[in-house]
Amino acid sequence: MAIVAGSCRLLGVDAASAFYGWVWRTLAPFNRRHARALENLTHAFPDKTEAERRAIALGAWENLGRVMAEGFLLDRLAADASRFEDHAIADFAALKGDGRGLVVVSAHFGNWEFGAEGVRRSGFRPAGIYKALRNPIVDAMLRHIRIGFYPGGLLPRGADAPRRLISHVRGGGAMVILADLRDGGGVDVPFFGRPARSTPFPALVARLLGAPLMAGRVTRLKGARFRLDCEPIEVPRTNDRDADVRAATEAMMAVFERWIRETPEQWMWGMRRWR
Repeated sequence: MAIVAGSCRLLGVDAASAFYGWVWRTLAPFNRRHARALENLTHAFPDKTEAERRAIALGAWENLGRVMAEGFLLDRLAADASRFEDHAIADFAALKGDGRGLVVVSAHFGNWEFGAEGVRRSGFRPAGIYKALRNPIVDAMLRHIRIGFYPGGLLPRGADAPRRLISHVRGGGAMVILADLRDGGGVDVPFFGRPARSTPFPALVARLLGAPLMAGRVTRLKGARFRLDCEPIEVPRTNDRDADVRAATEAMMAVFERWIRETPEQWMWGMRRWR
């Protein structure tokens, strides 16, 4: 992985993104996760042909390869404003004036690594959670690159992280979290017509603190160019907290599903999302 990281820095943004996109698109069909991706696509898009689903899967692997390469070049990408159409800054900035914190959810869609950038540019101090890589050298390199996007803190996954994120939002900061992975301790809500165990944590924090809940995405336009946008998610506040959290979590997954249906080749179909 260290060699890959070095090659990406040497090649530069466009060449590295294109090359590793091609590598993943070419090699991924030989990986066992490709069969899982095709199975997930069959359930999600039963009306599409087998050829169409295979094309989506290959596009998803290419996107994943590009994200991997771009992950080592986030600093260079962020420094080039011409690569972004940022429609989210104004929406996030409008929420900054009332002094409340902010909860932002995103999915492994497009290049999700930039999910916090629009939040940061709007004036909030985003905080997030990360999972350490096995290679300590590469992990340190990526953390050094990513930390600038999270001035509120990039917290290691652990028992203490939720408490620290709640405290950060209570103090007026922003929490940015990827919320589309399967959460074994979460709640079952519909996702592409099947129950999917999903994290209720973002909805719980938003309801607890009265903070806005926003869904954000980073859509790949062409090559290493992107569009950032967002939309609000309603959080009910009735006398039934559990029902409110479930309803908001269901609404969150509905937004993710709608976005994925628009450009399905930009989502990670190879994950174990459903039981």
